[in-house]
Amino acid sequence: MMNKITKSIVGFLLITLLFVFSCQKKTEGKQDTIIEGKATIYVDESILPIVEDEQAVFETEYSAKLHLVPKSENEVLNSLLNDTAKIAVLTRQLSAKELKVFESKKIVPKTTPFAMDAVALIKNKASNDTLIALQDVIDFMQGKQVSSIKGLVFDNLNSSTARYIAEKAGVTISNQKNVFSFKTNEEVIKYVAQNNGMIGVVGMNWIYQPALELQEMVDKVNVLSVKDTNATAYFSPTQDNLASGNYPLARHLYIINCQGYAGLGMGFTSFLAGDRGQRIILKSGLMPERLPSRKILIRNK
Repeated sequence: MMNKITKSIVGFLLITLLFVFSCQKKTEGKQDTIIEGKATIYVDESILPIVEDEQAVFETEYSAKLHLVPKSENEVLNSLLNDTAKIAVLTRQLSAKELKVFESKKIVPKTTPFAMDAVALIKNKASNDTLIALQDVIDFMQGKQVSSIKGLVFDNLNSSTARYIAEKAGVTISNQKNVFSFKTNEEVIKYVAQNNGMIGVVGMNWIYQPALELQEMVDKVNVLSVKDTNATAYFSPTQDNLASGNYPLARHLYIINCQGYAGLGMGFTSFLAGDRGQRIILKSGLMPERLPSRKILIRNK
C-alpha cells in the first residue's frame, strides 16, 4: 500500500517539476514583459523623431530598452510579413491582403492609432512663394508641365510619403520625369535647402523637431501652405489645421503589435496611447489621437 502511495507521490512530483521546467523555458525565451526587458521596433523613417521622443521617456520610466530600426514603409511591412519584425510603427493600417497573411499564420495583429501627422511640402527660402495647390502637385506627378514646380524630391521611392502622394495622383513614381529620391527625410531637407526651385516631400515631424545638426538646414526652407483640390483656401500643417481637418495631406500614425503575448509591444502601445504619451505628441507639434486632460485648480483666498 505504501509502495503505491510513494510511487504516486513521486510520479506527481515529477509531472509538477516537468511542468514548471517547461513554463520556465518558455518564459526564458522571451526577452521582455510589459514594462521591462528588450524589444526591437521597426519604424517608418518619415516619423522617426516622434518615436524617438516617446522612446526616451518610456525608457526613463521603466526598466526597458527599445531598439528602433528606421526603414522605408515597404521595408517595415516586409519585415512584419516575414516575421523579422514583431512591433512596427507605420502611417497606415494593414491592408486586407496583408491581414490574410497573418491570418494564415494564426497571428492577430493589434493596431492602435496614437497620433495625426502630415506630409509637408518644403521649398528653399530663396523663393518668396509659400503657397502651392495640391492639383499642381498631382498634375506634375501625372507628367504635365507645371511652372511653379521645377522638381519633386522624395526621401525614398518605397517610403510612405512617396506612396501617399502617388496615391493622390493615381500614378506610380518609378521613372517619373523630374521626380527624385534619396534615402532619408534628412537628405531631402538638406537638398532643398541647397537647391532653389525644388519641392521636398517630408514627414512634418522632421521639420518641427529636427536633430540639432539639421536645424541649420531646416532654417533655410519654408513649409508650404497647401490648397486642396476644388478648394479656395490654403492651409499649413499646424496642429489646429490637423485637428479641424483643413490640411489636405494629413495622416494617422499607428503602432502594430504582433508579439502575441504581454510584452513591451503591449506596454509601449499603452504608453503611446496613454496620457503621458499623448502629451509628448502634443508638445511635438503633431496632433494626439486624444487630447490629454487638464486639471484646473481653484483656490479660495
